Amino acid sequence: MGSRMVKRLLDAGHSVTGYNRTRAKAQWLLDTGMKWAETPRAVADSAEVVFSMVSDTAALQAITAGTHGIVAGLAVGKIYIDMSTVSPAASRDIAQQVAAKGAQMLDAPVSGSVITLEEGKLSFMVGGDRVAFEQARSILEAIGPKVTYVGGNGLAVSMKIATNLSLAVQMLAFSEGVLLAEKSGITRETAVEVLLNSVIASPMVKYRGPFVLNMPEEAWFDVDMMQKDLLLALEMGLKLNVPLPTTAITNQMLTSARAAGLAEKDFAILFDVLSKMAGVKSGGME
Repeated sequence: MGSRMVKRLLDAGHSVTGYNRTRAKAQWLLDTGMKWAETPRAVADSAEVVFSMVSDTAALQAITAGTHGIVAGLAVGKIYIDMSTVSPAASRDIAQQVAAKGAQMLDAPVSGSVITLEEGKLSFMVGGDRVAFEQARSILEAIGPKVTYVGGNGLAVSMKIATNLSLAVQMLAFSEGVLLAEKSGITRETAVEVLLNSVIASPMVKYRGPFVLNMPEEAWFDVDMMQKDLLLALEMGLKLNVPLPTTAITNQMLTSARAAGLAEKDFAILFDVLSKMAGVKSGGME
């Protein structure tokens, strides 16, 4: 998703300097006008607004810390925007390091998928200094049209985690409905059609519901990534005394998916895991 965001920034006329651990993966962006930097720090040295989007907390700490990290390249007046879904506490810790350099950090995770991004419907939730938010708003809007300020540092990441837990929970509930209908004698295709035109058809269900009929080879958001987010949610729930029963059950189903060798599949593979438990044949598991 990050690479497609860069493309939108380039299309909007912004000058972009980028870094990726594997340069070959960024070659198509270099061919369309992106400049290359050899380290995360080199990106921060060259830009007034710095973006990052990585897989987890450890990856974020790896690109921000040290002499070659983003923080080392920041200076007074610069804005660092991280779009990763990570530990809120870790995000706040990095924000303090950024502030010590005289810069400002915003946590700005997104809601939506690759399809949402390509359709120009991506939405941002943003945490951090309000003035910095207003300064960066137009750049964020070049990526996605809906940008919502939610409060101080770490709160946008918290909001993202609170949002993402529902994605997997909804997928599991949708799978239950399809399988219940199917085992009662209704074809899977008919069950999916009815559910996708019913009151339960959230945008996420409309995007991923059809996956129970035809699972994509390339995951939009794989099992490992989704489980990472659910574990962050469960950690927050424990700390804040918020019971998360459906999140806990769905997390166990994702563990079952990993045990079946499906970690790299889209998290919609929850349907296949549940269908096997129900004794119903599906495409992703034997």
